[in-house]
Amino acid sequence: KQWYQRRVLFFFFFFFGRIMMDDIQTSEEVAFVVEDVTNIIKESIEVTLQQASYHHSKVGQWTSNVVEQCLRRLTGLNKPFKYIVSCIIMQKTGAGLHTASSCYWDNASDGSCSYRWENKTMYCITSVFGCMI
Repeated sequence: KQWYQRRVLFFFFFFFGRIMMDDIQTSEEVAFVVEDVTNIIKESIEVTLQQASYHHSKVGQWTSNVVEQCLRRLTGLNKPFKYIVSCIIMQKTGAGLHTASSCYWDNASDGSCSYRWENKTMYCITSVFGCMI
């Protein structure tokens, strides 16, 4: 009888332990990973702006390119999220810029991150919000 009980316990822990590990892997695969999103933002900005100098007439196209590049890369991750991407480009003139955001959502599944990039002539601040579907 002891042998049977041990075997049942072994299979119970083995079976349910595997299920729990599969759930952990699945949740990591669909999580909003701030490091991955930050890298996407950084690369999207660098591809668009590289060695550019601030020019007022080009800012509209630059912001559109950064946002579209981010969205393209984010949707390529194939994660169950709706994404919101915003981009601000500001000339370096010594003026101040203050920005804030607030979200009412599920902290366990949704996420956000921002990245600030700069060169000698401008700042680019890009934010991404991900809401799990």
